Amino acid sequence: MDNIALIESFGDFKDEKGISKIDLMAIIEDSLKTLLRKRYDSDDHFDVIVNPDKGDFQIFLNKTIVEDEMSEDDDLEIEISEAKKIDPTFEVGEDFTMEIPVAQLGRRNILTLKQILATKLQEHNNAMLYEQFRDKIGEIVVGEIHHIRHKHVILLDDEGNEFILPKENQIPSDFFKKGENIRAIVETVDFKGSKPQIIISRTAPKFLEKLLELEIPEIQDGTIMLKKVVRIPGEKAKIAVDAYDDRIDPVGACVGVKGSRIHGVVRELKNENIDVIQWSKNPEILVKRSLGNVTINKIDINEEANYALVYTPVEEISKVIGKQGQNIRLASWLSGYEIDVYRESSEDDDVELREFNDDIEQWILDEFKKVGLTTAKSVLDKETESLLNMVDLEEETIEDVKRILREEFED
Repeated sequence: MDNIALIESFGDFKDEKGISKIDLMAIIEDSLKTLLRKRYDSDDHFDVIVNPDKGDFQIFLNKTIVEDEMSEDDDLEIEISEAKKIDPTFEVGEDFTMEIPVAQLGRRNILTLKQILATKLQEHNNAMLYEQFRDKIGEIVVGEIHHIRHKHVILLDDEGNEFILPKENQIPSDFFKKGENIRAIVETVDFKGSKPQIIISRTAPKFLEKLLELEIPEIQDGTIMLKKVVRIPGEKAKIAVDAYDDRIDPVGACVGVKGSRIHGVVRELKNENIDVIQWSKNPEILVKRSLGNVTINKIDINEEANYALVYTPVEEISKVIGKQGQNIRLASWLSGYEIDVYRESSEDDDVELREFNDDIEQWILDEFKKVGLTTAKSVLDKETESLLNMVDLEEETIEDVKRILREEFED
């Protein structure tokens, strides 16, 4: 096999991976030196010349001329009589350079060379893949579902690149089918062994940011700024936006007429509820807007502790806190302040007992409901002795209930 034939034997691989001729030649040179080190323990006495224009290469061995019968290593030394057959002017101690045809390396070494070259081509492709997707971290990619496994989903893009979508990076309501195309952002790119592993995510706030950029031209062109995005994937998200031009309504531009602009984003996120607010440098305004459409009487801000105490009527508490505490948690993340709520109550205020089902077991609440005691005040206004005659509960249980109601309601 001559030099050209050896190079052409890798033509299919070169075309498939899209590697340039110059890169291929550099890999061939490195592969040849690797083989020479394996064959001769060193490549110090060899010169490898690769010609990318002609598509061939040459191997030259540099030997030292020694006296006849004094050669200790025929691979690295040549006797003077042999050297003079080629050029009578040679002298002992001079360098003697000869070209080594690839075929002279032997069939086994040529096969080894092909294996080395294939390995180095794969390493080159892996390095290029790593660099390509490292630059795409935080960007949206599209992949087709290839395999669905218990802990992750494997996707392939149009070029056959593999993405891994772990279970924890999937929206809880995501349901995938093989062959389906989905969108996600590139979260991390790391080597696992010698191969790059591309991890993608649909739960990161950055995914929501990028979806908004795609759907809302004003965000893409910089007219509207995304100040902050927070989310509980699949449940609720809050985004704060602002505009460079005071004449632009950033919230209206993001939502669109009847929610037309943000509808596509909501659909992609499996009906995740998205609140859009206008950013403010004023902490009180920002906290109030972050909490949404709720009645707030007063806000005390502690700048040093990043703490906000919100005073709100009793009947607004459930709206401020939200389902499973989602609203107040997201508002804290969005505003950057830890938010606590102070219940303001008047003499006429009361709270339904069902509001305490997180602290009081339901069967106990049902016992009070049977006798018409459905609010906190209706229980607190009665003596324990009277309650013992009304409900089928132990005295200790009644006292515990009254203690919880006092702490949560009267405070």
